[in-house]
Amino acid sequence: MNTTESDNRENSRELKRQAALKLLEKTGIMRSNYAPPYLHLLWRMGFDVPPPHFAKFWQNALFSGCFYAIAWGTLMYFFVWSKTAMSATAMLNSAGIAGILFGLALASYFAHGKRKHGLPSWQEFKPDSVA
Repeated sequence: MNTTESDNRENSRELKRQAALKLLEKTGIMRSNYAPPYLHLLWRMGFDVPPPHFAKFWQNALFSGCFYAIAWGTLMYFFVWSKTAMSATAMLNSAGIAGILFGLALASYFAHGKRKHGLPSWQEFKPDSVA
């Protein structure tokens, strides 16, 4: 693939992303919900991920659950668990269960917003459909 094809593909992704953000803005969903800071960071790093309301349920559950489990588990370790006799297995299990529950809850929230506002899947979304 040459540079022109690569540039065209990147421009196409950016146009689709901007059209999706414009559509989400029209729905009345808060910007911090449809374009959270971590998403902008991922986009700057070159990851082609859709806004969460366009992503698949399992993608939202997996990403948010893993992130939460790591962040919450780390905080709990430094502020609570390191001062107790809790085993490493119990710590990992607790963080894992918290991540699963949080991931499912957040993915459900995004799925509800997707249904409520009649948003298509990322594969079905056409940038030219946003006026």
